Amino acid sequence: QVQLVESGGGLVQAGGSLRLSCAASGSTASIHAIGWHRQAPGKQRELVAAIAFTNTNSSTNYAGSVKGRFAISSDNAKNTVYLQMDNLKPEDTAIYYCNAARDPLAVVTGAGSWGQGTQITVSS
Repeated sequence: QVQLVESGGGLVQAGGSLRLSCAASGSTASIHAIGWHRQAPGKQRELVAAIAFTNTNSSTNYAGSVKGRFAISSDNAKNTVYLQMDNLKPEDTAIYYCNAARDPLAVVTGAGSWGQGTQITVSS
């Protein structure tokens, strides 16, 4: 069993930056991929960034809507994944969730463990 705790959300003006954190505990050895999803009222859930781990390397992927503005990274010693968000836009307003899974496909489908979510509001 994996538990995830998110932090770093809040209110920011357009053009500003925030960094989200997702701290994992429990059966962390089973985690091989982590994603950040977001959901706004009346819209479908969107996977905005993901990181997958191998024995020696990690790889990242981004949705086109955030590519070039968001960056996902990990600090494995702290069992924590970050989402650095720069040049924020009002359309980025949503609840952001982290998701940890055994493989990248499970992150895409939403299987695995979820955090409680954190609200990001971007004002114009």
